[in-house]
Amino acid sequence: MSAALTTCARTAFIALLALAWIPPPALAQPYPSKPVRLIVPFPVGGIADLYSRLIAADLAAAWGQPIVVDNRTGAGGNIGADLIAKAPPDGYTLGIGSIGTHAINLTLFAKLPYDPVRDFAPVSPVLEADGLLVVHPSVPAASVPELIALARAKPNGLTFASAGMGTASHLAGELFKAMAKVEMVHVPYKGNVPAITDLLAGQTSLLFATMPTVLPHVKAGKLRGLATIGAARAAATPELPTVAEHLPGFVVANWVGFFAPAGTPPEIVQKWNAEVTRIMQSKDIQARLVTEGAAFRPMTPDQYGAFVKDEIAKWGPVVKASGARVD
Repeated sequence: MSAALTTCARTAFIALLALAWIPPPALAQPYPSKPVRLIVPFPVGGIADLYSRLIAADLAAAWGQPIVVDNRTGAGGNIGADLIAKAPPDGYTLGIGSIGTHAINLTLFAKLPYDPVRDFAPVSPVLEADGLLVVHPSVPAASVPELIALARAKPNGLTFASAGMGTASHLAGELFKAMAKVEMVHVPYKGNVPAITDLLAGQTSLLFATMPTVLPHVKAGKLRGLATIGAARAAATPELPTVAEHLPGFVVANWVGFFAPAGTPPEIVQKWNAEVTRIMQSKDIQARLVTEGAAFRPMTPDQYGAFVKDEIAKWGPVVKASGARVD
């Protein structure tokens, strides 16, 4: 063999060795290999934002990559939800959805920029905020049956406040009216704070509210709690029955959870599901949820997807019956 051929062979062998040491492409690196964006369609300081940040901080420490929370509010959460739906399905953009963005808004809004089922990969629930049916102390009813009897005796004599047309507090009232076969007057406000303020002043009769917003007033004797509105009695108020104990099937779960864009690799979805479940079931978080009137109910991604479809089927008719519409 000539010296020239030997030199060429040696050069080729060295080149092959060099190629063998080239690191694999970024997609083959363990996930996550760069920062993850977590879109929250709701304002800073709310319960969805708070728990998104708690989870993000835990995952950043566990994974060694930043989890950047990005609040994109507006249009009842639709702006942020649309950003999640249209993000690249590579696992580096996920976000929070809610009973509004993924169940109610489909019927409430004349045109939705995304499909809450087709455009998302369900990841994991985060929490359900326990709710309370509360009345002003002047209302002569100390239980759900007494409230129903009062409403039937005086059609449209009771007023129920809400945080606005099409909100969970509004639709809970509409569901109650339909199931109890009573007539009450809806009084919409621009948010929970003014609705609660007027209820405290006796300007309205009752409200279906998330527990953290009204429980302090119940404990102070300024409002009377009649029942919780979830599927089970709340840990924070075990003495109160559920509305469903008197109206079977009445369940309002004001929930939030994680979603990824449709097409996100299943192994990434499952990784998030496992980690969120681990965090939300930790002793510290469980203790915090109880004090804040909330609960975590673990689901697989498939179970979560089925839950969302059930919520759409449940709330669509209620929204239509209420007449609420956003053009």
